[in-house]
This record gives sequence, structure tokens and C-alpha cells, in this order.
Amino acid sequence: MQHQRLLLFCLGLLAFSYLAAQEANDALLHFNQARIDHQQKAMLTLGGWAVVNIATGLSLRNSADGSTKHFHEMNALWNVVNLGIAGLGYYAASREDPTALATFGTIQEHYKFEKILLFNAGLDVGYMLGGLYLTERAKRPGVNADQLKGFGNSIMLQGGFLFVFDLVNYFISSGRTGDLKLLLGRTSEGIGMTLTF
Repeated sequence: MQHQRLLLFCLGLLAFSYLAAQEANDALLHFNQARIDHQQKAMLTLGGWAVVNIATGLSLRNSADGSTKHFHEMNALWNVVNLGIAGLGYYAASREDPTALATFGTIQEHYKFEKILLFNAGLDVGYMLGGLYLTERAKRPGVNADQLKGFGNSIMLQGGFLFVFDLVNYFISSGRTGDLKLLLGRTSEGIGMTLTF
């Protein structure tokens, strides 16, 4: 009788451990899928912005003159790069397997994405300052003022959009940081990481 109870206890413990591991795997899969979905939506947003700017820039460039012509021209050119980045980013995110990363890899990917967004936000400030410099430079004599002013205004607009885009995506991503608590847990010795095999 004693052996049967011990056997039942061990089987119950194994079943409970299996269910807990399955729950941790489900949480990990859900977290990774949410990150991948977010990255894909972000790249679709960037790609949509790029397509609108390319189409608008090319169509309005020929009917405009002065700095406005150069503004539309730069919008189209700038967004060719944005479209390339969006396409490559979407392709990379669509090839990711949400089951491929363990807990540590998931955490690394999550924070890597956030660091990229913050770094890009810093670059975006540089773009806006560069655009401001060009518009100020356009006020000097002996320069192509229309081109400098148009390019400068375009670069400030594009930098401003990218700044907002990167910060919004950073805050969306950092809002999921609390979900990492599902992957990390408290043990009797303190705080630890749940590893699943």
C-alpha cells in the first residue's frame, strides 16, 4: 500500500511537471508569435508609408516648381530606401519560427528589437537636424536654395515620421515586457528562470 501511494504521488508529480512545462512552452510560443506579428505589422506600416510617399512624390514632382519640386523628389528617393528596409524586415520576420527560440533566446530577441528601435530614434533626430541644417543653408547666397530648402523640409518630415514610428513601436514592444514574467518565475531560492526541455 505504501509503495502504491508513493508510485501515485510520483506519477502525479510527473503529470503536474509535464503540464507546467507545456504551459511554459505555450507562453513562450505566444510571446514569440506576438513579437513576430508586431515586427511584420511595423514593416507593413513602414512599407505603406514608403509607397504613398513614392507615388505622391513622383506624381507631384513634375507639376511642382521651386523647393516644392525638390521636396517631392526627396520624399520619393528617401522612401525607396524605406521600402527596401520594410521589404527585407518583413521577409526576415516572416521566416522566423516562433518555436525555434528557447527562453533566453526569446528574451535576447525582445530586447534586441527594442535597442534597434531606440538606436533608430536617435538616428531620426539626426535626420531632422540634418534637414534643419539644409533649410538654414538654403538662406545663404550662392547656393541652390530651392534644392536645399526642398530636400531639408523633406528630410525633416521623413525623420519626424520615423522618430514617431520608432518610438511608438518601442512602446508597443516594451508593453509586452511584462509578459516576460510568464517566462520567468520565482523559486524557493529567489527569482529564477524557467527552463523547458
